Amino acid sequence: MNSPLVLIAGGSSAAGIAVAGALLGAGMRVLTVGSDAERISAAAKLTEGAVPLVCNLADPEDVAELAADLRTGYGRIDGLIHLVGGWRGGTGITGQSDSDWDFLHTTVLTTLRNTSKAFYDDLAASPVGRLAIVSSTTVTNPSAGDANYAAVKAAAETWVRSVAAGFAAPPAEGAAAAVVLVVKALVDATMRARSPERTFPGFTDVDQLGQTVAGLFTTPAADINGARLVLAPHS
Repeated sequence: MNSPLVLIAGGSSAAGIAVAGALLGAGMRVLTVGSDAERISAAAKLTEGAVPLVCNLADPEDVAELAADLRTGYGRIDGLIHLVGGWRGGTGITGQSDSDWDFLHTTVLTTLRNTSKAFYDDLAASPVGRLAIVSSTTVTNPSAGDANYAAVKAAAETWVRSVAAGFAAPPAEGAAAAVVLVVKALVDATMRARSPERTFPGFTDVDQLGQTVAGLFTTPAADINGARLVLAPHS
């Protein structure tokens, strides 16, 4: 039996590299996809064994083509880790720009919707099917200045809970799980080196994120499906 095959959407970031490394270290096969060929290839080289792919995840037709190609070349995927996103803020409610809203809606929500729809049947049929996103503590404690961001992240969380409900309903076997992982913000070695004077209070290390994601595949689906798991900050 082949080891689980996991697709990381938005894999060129520090978080994507850390998650890929943790999954590979746990014996899984990893496909990592992004919109920029140079960036996703460079990221994959930092995690030997990850296969880089290029796709416009905001385009449903491109995502459908990706899904068809992967089924032909690799078979069904067992995991979808959605790390596509970004942050935009503004000054108060009136400072929430339409361009920032459009950016966040596209990168955070549209890409999640496209990918989870395209690979839903794969995940539901897998004995270890897992969908995970990274969300933010701002969803439950928003400020006026991050209204755009918090609202889109809240919508993404709702989408994941809806996927979880689908996984739990007949005719699914109950082996798949959709999970929201919550952080204040993420920190990595490059950020620390760039700002050695900072302590990054409340931030979660990307390596911890990677280990948490890998652990989802060995945790019973019934224990985590639909869960909102708040990751502890780094010490």
